[in-house]
Amino acid sequence: MKLIDNLNWRYAVKKFDPSKKVSVENIELIKEAVRLAPSSFGLQPYKIFVIGDDELKEKLKPAANGQEQITTASHLFIFCSFQQTKEEHVDELIELKAKAFNKDISELERHMNFMKSSLSKKPLEVNRIWNTRQTYIALTNLLSACAELRIDSCPMEGFNAKAVGEILGLDDQGLDATVIAAVGYRSELDQNQHLPKVRKSKSVLFESI
Repeated sequence: MKLIDNLNWRYAVKKFDPSKKVSVENIELIKEAVRLAPSSFGLQPYKIFVIGDDELKEKLKPAANGQEQITTASHLFIFCSFQQTKEEHVDELIELKAKAFNKDISELERHMNFMKSSLSKKPLEVNRIWNTRQTYIALTNLLSACAELRIDSCPMEGFNAKAVGEILGLDDQGLDATVIAAVGYRSELDQNQHLPKVRKSKSVLFESI
């Protein structure tokens, strides 16, 4: 199973080689892997900013507590969740489904109403948290895709979401920055690559019932 080998190979890179850039072709493959990630209802209540511009990365670095991955990585994937899932988001999904299934929208009305009813019952803060969690599922696809491509990655939560939001104008788009993934190629100077991977044993982590 190549996935296991890939996951054993990857680690959270702390020092990228800034001279090495991920190709456009591979960035597109990573984006496609993220696009195909599962999400509740298939709503994908998020947007991902892919940042390769060095000047913008420098602006973002202070908001990420000066972590050098921000500027040494080839690209940043900034996962941003909707502050609120609205009926228009459901309408957009139903339109996509109707086209994919070759059906009239009226044939999906029951399904559409069920989603809208379910979402309307969630208090605003619960909905906001629910949307945030969806981004982490998509993040997992990115990490696995990068490992398969032998592209290094580092998921990052240590940043000021409000400051990142101000730089990217997220409030105006109804978005919250939830998690960042830095991608690129490890530096030879990153000592973490030589450390063994430490995880709980299966006997401790799992309980079969």
